[in-house]
Amino acid sequence: MEDKKIYDLEERTYIFAKNCRLLIQSLPKNLSNIEDGKQLIRSSASIAANYIEANEKLGEKDFKFRLRIARKEAKETLLWLKLLKDLNYNFVSELEILLNEAEELRKILSAIINKS
Repeated sequence: MEDKKIYDLEERTYIFAKNCRLLIQSLPKNLSNIEDGKQLIRSSASIAANYIEANEKLGEKDFKFRLRIARKEAKETLLWLKLLKDLNYNFVSELEILLNEAEELRKILSAIINKS
């Protein structure tokens, strides 16, 4: 998993989604990990996709709308990561890294929304 800070937010959200997938591949295959992993894969990719769409805005209203969706998806991603962390003791450090990144992305998106 990549852990260095990227300042290009499109690239950073892409790497975050990729790192979530890499983690899911390494978790034990049980019902809760499979189902939570599917949700994590969707929500983490949605952060990146909506941020990219925001940059291709059709106007200021569309820009804010897409950013709000990306922020909502970051919040949802935090839920799935917390559940996975609580149920996978051998992966706590990897999940903590992803939890911290999801929270940073949420804060960055909130700051962009508030400033626009």
